[in-house]
Amino acid sequence: MSEEISHQQGHHPQSGILRWLYTTNHKDIGTLYLLFSLTMFFIGGSMAMVIRAELFQPGLQLVNPLFFNQMTTVHGLIMVFGAVMPAFTGLANWLIPMMIGAPDMALPRMNNWSFWILPFAFGLLLLTLFMDGGGPSSGWTFYAPLSTKYSGNSTALFVFAVHMMGISSIMGAINVIVTIFNLRAPGMTWMKLPLFVWTWLITAFLLIAVMPVLAAAVTMVLTDKFFGTSFFDAAGGGDPVMFQHIFWFFGHPEVYIMILPAFGIISTIVPTFARKPLFGYHSMVYATCSIALLSFIVWAHHMFTTGMPVAAELFFMYSTMLIAVPTGVKVFNWVATMWRGAMTFETPMLFAIAFIVLFTIGGFSGLMLAITPADFQYHDTYFVVAHFHYVLVTGAIFSLIAAAYFWLPKWTGHWYDERLGQWHFWCSLISVNLLFFPMHFVGLAGMPRRIPDYALQFADLNALISIGGFAFGLSQLIFVWVVIKCIRSGAAVPAKVWEGAEGLEWTLSSPPPYHSFTTPPRVE
Repeated sequence: MSEEISHQQGHHPQSGILRWLYTTNHKDIGTLYLLFSLTMFFIGGSMAMVIRAELFQPGLQLVNPLFFNQMTTVHGLIMVFGAVMPAFTGLANWLIPMMIGAPDMALPRMNNWSFWILPFAFGLLLLTLFMDGGGPSSGWTFYAPLSTKYSGNSTALFVFAVHMMGISSIMGAINVIVTIFNLRAPGMTWMKLPLFVWTWLITAFLLIAVMPVLAAAVTMVLTDKFFGTSFFDAAGGGDPVMFQHIFWFFGHPEVYIMILPAFGIISTIVPTFARKPLFGYHSMVYATCSIALLSFIVWAHHMFTTGMPVAAELFFMYSTMLIAVPTGVKVFNWVATMWRGAMTFETPMLFAIAFIVLFTIGGFSGLMLAITPADFQYHDTYFVVAHFHYVLVTGAIFSLIAAAYFWLPKWTGHWYDERLGQWHFWCSLISVNLLFFPMHFVGLAGMPRRIPDYALQFADLNALISIGGFAFGLSQLIFVWVVIKCIRSGAAVPAKVWEGAEGLEWTLSSPPPYHSFTTPPRVE
């Protein structure tokens, strides 16, 4: 009888590795996604360390230029597809059923399959580094003809790995949409959904819309490379710029796929620690929808230097700047939520506030890049690297860390060490700004990206950047220790911790008086 119940609840009767292999329970699969993402984060981060070690001084020191290019390429692919996206999918698996009152995800077996595709996909991608000629070296955007005419035989494995990642993402997105549409608790209307659920619903539609576009792009790369087609070969009647149009039609919505769930996380954490309801719920929903729709009409702002007509340049410039409006609405609403709130500054709130400030810096540098004549100066410099890392590291990754601290007590049944969490925050905050802020300056001065050497005048700032990079990487080891310590020896969370939690005094050494499965008390 107990075996039958465990099957119904999604738990496989075997223990150990077989349980994880067969599980259809949304919490188990969410945990698998999060652990996989953390592993990929450190693998991708170690590649970033290779890049920063080489750039610590001018000249060629540690690795040859081809391997340097492979590191920049695979670092980008792993961080985007292997670290950030699976982490958000893990959060979706853990939280969406509980937030909407569903017993599980709607398609549990497909859920299991969508996860287990990923380790094999990234195994293939990493194996390309050991092939004769090495892995892909054309940048994570793999522009033709670098990825076609001038690439090695690893292209085939790389394309296959990207297809598998895409299949996993599409299956995960279908599962989210079907779950939210069909398994909401009675009475949970659309305008009662938590913001995290809304942002993930919109993200899922974006994934289904753009992943087939990426699949088309990599398939054409594959046939150009191995089957004699000329989609992107001008000599055969093709057009290499067409690759950029196809790729960025996928690539720009992809950027929002990596940030919309972060908006949902911040919209959950800020009201909790401000002890106030979220300001402007409806406007947040409409702003999220607006950002998603606008993300489809701005792709060529990545291509201002390719020689498009002035009318097209104007269109893409204005449409790009328009996205700043709904994003500004969100930032205003978060600040308004904190305004006159009874705020406390536990680790999740610290990361959330850092997200708001630093993501806004990334937004402002994005506005600078949107201005066509200015972009001619910024294009392919370290200014662009600074911009998208402020959006994706202090944006997406900080929100993921905030979410991990916020929901760790819920996931594990134990409190994390608040003092260690705050050490992690301050070490991360200082080092990440030392890492990425000076990149604005070397970029404005003309230092090109993806090049293993640079002019002597950039030496001092690059040394600082590399020190910041290593410090940020080492800071994340504190997070791993926090998680391990929380699971192994954290103080137990009482079953009804939210009852009577208001007004408790607390110190850094004692558990904070909140819990993430509560509705924060309204402060009049």
